[in-house]
Amino acid sequence: MSLRECPWEEEILAEAMQSRWPEQADAALRAHVTQCASCSEAAVMACSMAAAREEGTHGEIPEAGRVWWRAQLRARREAAKSAGRPITAAQVIAFACAAGLLGACFGATSTWFQSLVRTLISGLNGLRLPQLGPIAAALIAQYGAWVAAGGAVLLVIPTAIYLAFLRE
Repeated sequence: MSLRECPWEEEILAEAMQSRWPEQADAALRAHVTQCASCSEAAVMACSMAAAREEGTHGEIPEAGRVWWRAQLRARREAAKSAGRPITAAQVIAFACAAGLLGACFGATSTWFQSLVRTLISGLNGLRLPQLGPIAAALIAQYGAWVAAGGAVLLVIPTAIYLAFLRE
């Protein structure tokens, strides 16, 4: 690798950066590039850099203030999104609690629902569960509906939270 520079190299670079290379360049300069290795490499590099500059910016370089403003907007959007995740989880939990409270109030005040629960409990009392024993069978018969409702809520709340986070 030689560190020697050609005296024509600056002129070739200027021609290439002004998009005049090779069509509008001097014939002597083009002939020199075919013989000089460093000038041919410089011409190729300068032409490719000029083409990349034209493709990337389309001749327009955005103002620094505009770039800064867009970066600030993006940072604010990302901060709001990350701050909203715990709020969404709290809303899901609050909704589940409200739905449970509404269901409890409905169950306590609705006569037809209470009669349905009594029918279910009496049906469970008629069930014979010999492997559990008499105490476990009595507990299931007495609190089975509440355990089933609690289990359903424990399945619904995590599913709702998962779907809420999946949406984001």
